[in-house]
Amino acid sequence: MEQVRVGVVGVGWISQVVHLPTLRKLPGVTVVALCDRDKAKVRLVGEKFGINRTYADLGAMLQAEELDAVIVATSTDAHKGVSIQAMEAGKDVLIEKPIARHYAEAVAIADAARTLKRKVMVGMNHRFRPDTMVLKSFLEGKELGKLLYTRTGWLRRRSSDSSWFVKKEKSGGGVFIDLGIVMLDMALWMLDYPAVQRVNSSLYHQRTKSVEDTAVVTLTLASGSVIVIEVSWSMHVEEDIYYCYVFGNEGTASLQPFRIIKELHGNLVNVAPAKLENPQTLFRRSYENELKHFLGAVRNIHPVVSTADEAVQRMRVVDAVYRSAKQSKEIILC
Repeated sequence: MEQVRVGVVGVGWISQVVHLPTLRKLPGVTVVALCDRDKAKVRLVGEKFGINRTYADLGAMLQAEELDAVIVATSTDAHKGVSIQAMEAGKDVLIEKPIARHYAEAVAIADAARTLKRKVMVGMNHRFRPDTMVLKSFLEGKELGKLLYTRTGWLRRRSSDSSWFVKKEKSGGGVFIDLGIVMLDMALWMLDYPAVQRVNSSLYHQRTKSVEDTAVVTLTLASGSVIVIEVSWSMHVEEDIYYCYVFGNEGTASLQPFRIIKELHGNLVNVAPAKLENPQTLFRRSYENELKHFLGAVRNIHPVVSTADEAVQRMRVVDAVYRSAKQSKEIILC
């Protein structure tokens, strides 16, 4: 396969700011066509990126164009239909997070991938941050000893509530399914996807009605270790706060700032690699690495990571988060 031929479905913010600029720079890939229900918008975006094959109907694009893969960057309510239609047309699929609005839709996508024998990757780009990958390597090497507790969060400044993100029928939920699922995946991935035993959550509606804009979630793992996640769209903070701390009985690690603290000869020492990248560079690199990985999987160079099956397990936890808050009680998963 000399060139991976890609079609992009959905030309909103994530496509215009991340996917299309990144794909344009990568070797071995051609964005053949764009598709979006908004005819005027998809035509303008096509002109901006030099892509003259644009469609308002997915079926027409799949029938007319020779594609190897499709990137699904629509609103979440369309993920199931678009991804399954693309797989039925013989295409591999990269789905922007979250895979779907809820567990049942995720199961349908994963089942279709198995039945149709297509590769499906879910876009969890924070796994591909250079600092996150280095931290995972330290954890795999047991550098922190027995892992006791992980605390992670993403608090954003007050932002507009005028998008589909705050419409539950389109998004499936609020800040937890938007930002919380990123922190959930990163924590579970770094810990080697342990079984989640119990889920406790509190959701708040400070500036939103149908979905939560703030969430605090505690997960107890079968190993006894605990993960705490806090996310918000509406905190009174001067700048966004993004963090992850992993505490073990032989050391502590963190992201932003990137530190790995261990006791050496009676002193606490930061043993993390000295060269650090700024958050903007890490963000850009994460998407570059993610897209390179997906394209490599399409070429059969390596298996897909962040699979649909992993996303199903993630959505099982997400559904438990929403049930815990609604029922005001702890949810037992295993």
